[in-house]
Parts: sequence; C-alpha cells; structure tokens
Amino acid sequence: MAGTIEVLVPGGQATPGPPLGPELGPTPVDVQAVVQDINDQTAAFDGMEVPVTVEYDDDGSFSIEVGVPPTSALVKDEAGFETGSGEPHENFVADISVEQLKKIAQQKQSDLLSYDVKNAAKEVAGTCVTLGVTIEGEDARTFKERVDSGEYDDVLAEDAEEAAA
Repeated sequence: MAGTIEVLVPGGQATPGPPLGPELGPTPVDVQAVVQDINDQTAAFDGMEVPVTVEYDDDGSFSIEVGVPPTSALVKDEAGFETGSGEPHENFVADISVEQLKKIAQQKQSDLLSYDVKNAAKEVAGTCVTLGVTIEGEDARTFKERVDSGEYDDVLAEDAEEAAA
C-alpha cells in the first residue's frame, strides 16, 4: 500500500470535508467512493465517533478497516445519555438491561480481552460503574458477582457455549 490514513468519523455520517477530505485530497483515491464505503460500514454506529483506517495504493485502490467506538460511547448511545456521572458511586445517570449490556458486549468483543460474551459483559459492566450506569436497576459493581452466581446464565451462557465450540 502507498499510504495509510487514520481518522475518527461520525458513524454513517462521514463527508468529503474534514477530517477525511484534507487527508484524502492529495491521494489518488476517489474521495466520494471512500466516504460512501465508510458510511456503509459504519451505519450501525450512527453518530458515534468511529475509528477508521484507510489504506490506499498508487493505482487509486483502497481498503477500509472500521474499528469499534469506545465502550463508554456504546453505553451512552444504548442508554441514551450524554455525560457520565460526576459521582458514579452515588449519582446514577441511566439504567440498562442485561440484553442491552449483551448487545454492547457483542459489538465490542473483538476489542476486549474476553473469550466469550459472558466475560465481555463483565468488562462492559466495569465501564458502567465508571459512568454511573446501573444494570437492571442495581449497582453495576455487583454485576460480576451476579453473573458468576449464574443469575444471567439464561441470557449470557448460550453465547459462551457457542464461543467455546
């Protein structure tokens, strides 16, 4: 490849303007084609900042690698709030269901250290703690113990078995 460009773009809303346009302008690629491809690949992250890497060749060909937004951005988007709590252990800003937590864990799993959704969910719960988000109406700090005790096996365990297979 002739070069690589790394940018953060709003999911599904990239434009030929900054930050992409100035970076891609001097390259041989079709800027509009790159923008369209990025928007197609990031549509699921509508409006969230998404890390994107564009690799291009001298002949104008390109490839795009889309990263996953930060866990905190996924939690904020799923729970529908803008800013985390200034006192996350005392003031809670939102509540999410285990199903919502599972969805975030599945989106983020490739970037996490976890080998299955059950453990990825525990990692996401850690982010919920720092943001001041409760899970099923309870403090996220107790989520790990509840998962380990089997309380959410019906929601999370089947994915753990699939990942291990």
